[in-house]
Amino acid sequence: MKISIITTCYNREKTIGQAIESVIGQDYPDIEYIVVDGASKDHSPSVISGYRDRISRIISEPDHGMYEAINKGIRASTGDVVGLLHSDDFLINPHIISDMADAFQRTGADIIYGDGLFVDPADTDKVIRDWKSGSYRKWKVRCGWLPLHPTVYIRREALERYGLYDETYKIAADSDFLVRYLLEADLKVEYLDRYILKMRMGGLSTDKRRRKQMWDEDCRVYRTHGFAGIPSKLMKMCWKLPQYLRAVFKKDFRDDE
Repeated sequence: MKISIITTCYNREKTIGQAIESVIGQDYPDIEYIVVDGASKDHSPSVISGYRDRISRIISEPDHGMYEAINKGIRASTGDVVGLLHSDDFLINPHIISDMADAFQRTGADIIYGDGLFVDPADTDKVIRDWKSGSYRKWKVRCGWLPLHPTVYIRREALERYGLYDETYKIAADSDFLVRYLLEADLKVEYLDRYILKMRMGGLSTDKRRRKQMWDEDCRVYRTHGFAGIPSKLMKMCWKLPQYLRAVFKKDFRDDE
């Protein structure tokens, strides 16, 4: 089973190297790794180029945002299963893609998702949010629950059947995508009870300057899928509280190596 991993990047010279190393350091033998850089103006292209011999394909050209870049990467990929790793994030240990492949082969799932840790950008050992996704239920999706987006791996057949990311969203295309796949599509979904990656706080959806846009786009997502916009957004926010509380009170965040 070939697994394609797509990393999109724009002006992330300080973090893109760690993201790349966490993929090329995996012990799973059949990974197709695609990096899509949106014509970064910092030193990201030179950092990426330093790993050229370990990256399956590098796409470097201007785009209109992260979701266009993700769609480019998916269209360029050839794996049986596709997953994402953003340029500020890194896989939590060298075995996680082997675990993911084993879970697909063992369960026959169309979608598998796991858990993730939001960490301090300056100290990635300091956990800010402990995102334990838990089991999948459609009623939970209707009540604002979604798994952590970059922990979601999907079979190519499902992507070809249900489509890619809606690029009219600038922040919430991942929420639209997950609601479509987890609520409206007829797919077998499994939960892998493992931490998949660490994410630095401060991405598009966690930047305070963008939260108003996130609110508006999330409400649009829910209205588009037939939900009440503001109540559904409020329910989505309620799922975050336990994540912060676990980060405060939980002491052991072992990566299960």
